[in-house]
Amino acid sequence: MHTKTFPNEDQNYREARNRLLDEEIALRRHIERVAKMRRELPLGGKLKEDYVFDEVVDGQPRKTKLSELFEAGKDSLIIYSMMYHPDDEKPCPSCSSIVDGLDGSSPHIKDKVNFVVVTKAPIEKTLKWADRQEWHNVRLLSSFSNTYNQDYFGENEKGGQTPILNVFKKTQDGIFHTFATELLFMPSDPGQNARHVDIIWPVWNMFDFTPEGRGTDWSPKHEYEKA
Repeated sequence: MHTKTFPNEDQNYREARNRLLDEEIALRRHIERVAKMRRELPLGGKLKEDYVFDEVVDGQPRKTKLSELFEAGKDSLIIYSMMYHPDDEKPCPSCSSIVDGLDGSSPHIKDKVNFVVVTKAPIEKTLKWADRQEWHNVRLLSSFSNTYNQDYFGENEKGGQTPILNVFKKTQDGIFHTFATELLFMPSDPGQNARHVDIIWPVWNMFDFTPEGRGTDWSPKHEYEKA
């Protein structure tokens, strides 16, 4: 496989590790096959309407259309819908954990594609939470005054918020939906949970490197005890 060995490892470990390497190579190839299929999807439905979101720019409230989220030379738009209902004191801890990571990655993501995070909570409430979390990079919008969450499944029939990532493509014929993390809506797959946005959520992937794994009795929290 390769010539590297670690201090004091034995043959039993190396043989088992090499079997795992075979699986990792196959997994890497499968991930790329899935990504290729995703890239080659035909255009989905045309954008239902040019939704108007609330945001704050340079301290000033502003109404921003979805079509205005496309910068020149960037024809793809990623929208992550974060679970933050207007009546909730705090957003979903898991969603907050995801955006913690996306905030740091946001400058890199936005160098290539358009990217925003949307909440149903009013923009003032959303930004107050962003200040608490020290989010400085991610662009935050509120769908409080539109039906985007309902139409693109960031909200269920009863108004409960749903975490979902949607992708839109701008073409000369208009803006089209191209992808959503629909694994969330699939029938239960025991032991797999939803896992529909694991690919953008490094916390679980870090746990998967360890002998303990991700387990079943831990989930992200808003605060942790300091050592």
